[in-house]
Amino acid sequence: MKHNCLLNAFIVCCLLFSSCTDQTEIKYEDWRNYGGSKEMIRYSTLKEVDTTNVQQLQIAWTYNTGDADTVNHSQIQCNPIMIDGVLYGTSPQMKLFAVDAATGKEKWMYNPFDSLQGNKRSFFVMNNSRGVAYWTDGKEDRRIYYTAGSSIQCIDARTGKLVISFGDSGRVDLHEGLGRDVYDLFVTASSPGIIYKDLLIMGSRVDEGPAAAPGHIRAYDTRTGKQQWIFHTIPHPGELGYDTWEDSIAYKHIGGANTWSGFSLDEKRGMLFAPTGSASWDFYGAKRKGNNLFADCLLALDAATGKRIWHFQHIHHDVWDRDLPTPPALVTVNRDGKQVDAVAQTTKTGFVFLFERETGKPLFLIEEKPVPTNTELKGEKLSPTQPIPSLPKPFVRQTFSEAELNDLVPDSSYQDIKKRLQGYRTGHMYTPPSKQGTVVFPGFDGGAEWGGPAFDPVTGILYVNANEMAWVLTMVDIKNKVPQNETYIDAGKRLYAKNCMSCHGTDRQGSGNFPSLTGIPKKYTEKAFHELVVTGRRMMPAFKQLAEEERKAIAAYLLDIKKEQLKKYVAPPKLVDSFLSMPYSITGYNKFLSKEGYPAIKPPWGTLNAINLNSGELVWKTTLGEYPEFKQKGIQTGTENYGGPVVTAGGVLFIAASRDGKFRAFNKHNGKLLWETELPAPGFATPSIYNLNGKQYIVIACGGGKLGTQSGDAYVAFALPKK
Repeated sequence: MKHNCLLNAFIVCCLLFSSCTDQTEIKYEDWRNYGGSKEMIRYSTLKEVDTTNVQQLQIAWTYNTGDADTVNHSQIQCNPIMIDGVLYGTSPQMKLFAVDAATGKEKWMYNPFDSLQGNKRSFFVMNNSRGVAYWTDGKEDRRIYYTAGSSIQCIDARTGKLVISFGDSGRVDLHEGLGRDVYDLFVTASSPGIIYKDLLIMGSRVDEGPAAAPGHIRAYDTRTGKQQWIFHTIPHPGELGYDTWEDSIAYKHIGGANTWSGFSLDEKRGMLFAPTGSASWDFYGAKRKGNNLFADCLLALDAATGKRIWHFQHIHHDVWDRDLPTPPALVTVNRDGKQVDAVAQTTKTGFVFLFERETGKPLFLIEEKPVPTNTELKGEKLSPTQPIPSLPKPFVRQTFSEAELNDLVPDSSYQDIKKRLQGYRTGHMYTPPSKQGTVVFPGFDGGAEWGGPAFDPVTGILYVNANEMAWVLTMVDIKNKVPQNETYIDAGKRLYAKNCMSCHGTDRQGSGNFPSLTGIPKKYTEKAFHELVVTGRRMMPAFKQLAEEERKAIAAYLLDIKKEQLKKYVAPPKLVDSFLSMPYSITGYNKFLSKEGYPAIKPPWGTLNAINLNSGELVWKTTLGEYPEFKQKGIQTGTENYGGPVVTAGGVLFIAASRDGKFRAFNKHNGKLLWETELPAPGFATPSIYNLNGKQYIVIACGGGKLGTQSGDAYVAFALPKK
């Protein structure tokens, strides 16, 4: 008996050792891909920096790009990559750079705007960039791909010059190859594509209003730029999912359903994982009735052909802008004593959906549960159920009641937010949009956001940072008929309400991440304003579909051009697409705030969460970020945060992300804060970790710009001091 027990114990130990060896046989010591690896787990096997010495970190080098735009709140959201001792990243003005990864010394910088000529210059949109992709033939051909404006740029990684054999003299226009004319619509990409063999697979960012291009997924030849396959995220006749759209021609008009946050890739299996966003228009679906496949889906595709393998839709008929905000983490979990390759998808709603990787079978029970469907919006038809996973439990609160009101503010302010809450529709995560105002919680920016989670393959723990901010969605009627005897000022107000109010608010005061327009006459000439409207900038889409007279009317209103305002407005002849003519708009992306500007909900407002994917249980939770005025009172609130964490084999989790501009290191086992430092500007980005010449570096982009913070232009690398 004793012999058998010892033998059994020996066998168990061998199995455990074998399991650990299998999980860690891949060395994550470099950062060759966006997110660290194509599995998108943001994990490093480096151990030089650990829980005992992380407090000794110091700045190894700082690289300043020199092109921050403090007036227009430029940002750097880039997670840089490191290839053969060279770090590649992007600047606030969409320049691509290469620096020595050990010193930060610049090797070259490429400006995509400089090489544009003639009419092409006027259609360059200043988008944000979250990273770049690298491809090599294994010999001398080494290329960097990223999107600037509406074009994929192909750059020689050694010289910083366009590879003119790719596409049209080094570029591929994302407007082309979508199957319908979208030249006048906004198409770009904020996240990089992903490389599978000799394919560059791309998603896109499109307008979220009615006039949106479709978000079809495409693959291009890495050498020539020729499109190799396309997956229709809005299915065409005869394709799977077509019958989930009640209007048979919706695919000709409806846009969105785009993969804007990037991809994960299982290279061994040749499986691409693509998270998609909502179909347009975000908040009203009477023009797109049905469940709307493949919007709001996690798609598993054959990376070589684009053929669907499986899918899961996490929101049916989305009217809350609940896009999947990040690529899933490709993980391995322990289920009933067996190692199972899986896919972990975090959501804005605070769920983690866990699927068996090859089949899409849920690893925890997912139930379709009834949700509110009572809507006053004409023609709207909401889904009666939504899928809810049993485990893991939500990592954020999902309802906002009076008991959750912020009690840290003065009583008069508390009474004000209490009264406002009583006037809104609330009480359920899927409460429909309304004219009286609906509390959207978790909010438009999550829950989880585009920074994505990190996963430790040894422990099976997923780390995700989250926002807990309530927003208020208010629908208003829109007049689509052009009145007779309208002046330019009247037309400008009408066109502003139809095209601009949803982002910039009813009184041009700004909303959410969109700036106020009240001071715009001081910032723009009429010519510059027209160019801005045509090209777009960062969060603002292009409005090339507006006729010149329409742009002139909006300019007369926003720029206060006296000579134009009283002139009679003659509406330009236009072909009206009924799918784009919405009876409603929204009053802006409005956060539910107190008079002092604090969230109306009680803390925490930003959190960092550790979830055991083997059991589905929460391991620990802590606040992320701080308000000094509350910290002085011993109150840990957390702040809104953008950008993700990175976890290491040394026991440390690194994250910036918070609005307070600090870079922090936590003990990954218990969430204890080990180290923090002040950055030159907030790091709304995900760190990169790599080994070079036996030394471990941690690099974070410090671009600021969001949440009213100061813009910056620095990449800062940290390392331990020389021994």
